Amino acid sequence: MEEAPGPRSTWTFLTSHARVLSAISRDPWARIRDLAVALQLTERTVQAVIADLEEAGYLSRTREGRRNKYELRGGQFRHPAEEHRDIAPLLDILATPPHLTGDDSGANDGARPESGRQESVDADGRMS
Repeated sequence: MEEAPGPRSTWTFLTSHARVLSAISRDPWARIRDLAVALQLTERTVQAVIADLEEAGYLSRTREGRRNKYELRGGQFRHPAEEHRDIAPLLDILATPPHLTGDDSGANDGARPESGRQESVDADGRMS
């Protein structure tokens, strides 16, 4: 008897860009090294993705002391099929801490000792 074939490809639902943007929305003080580990990407990939997101206007970066702080600017989806839709609702879903969704994957919940509060993206795509 022949076995059923395995999956045709290994793909994920979200792109690296969406995953990096989501992780930054949870933790605006995240280091590239920490993002790379959490997202299972290389540091070079995370750097390139952040550069893409900055160039496209989705986020900005400011240096505060020895750390970068990222600020989400919001925006629309880039694909023509969704270009009229705002990314904020998707980021709100992805930025929800795992303990509020029942996900025990151990992902960072966005709490930072420096700020003590978590920011979210409002309906206009701005951080609140």
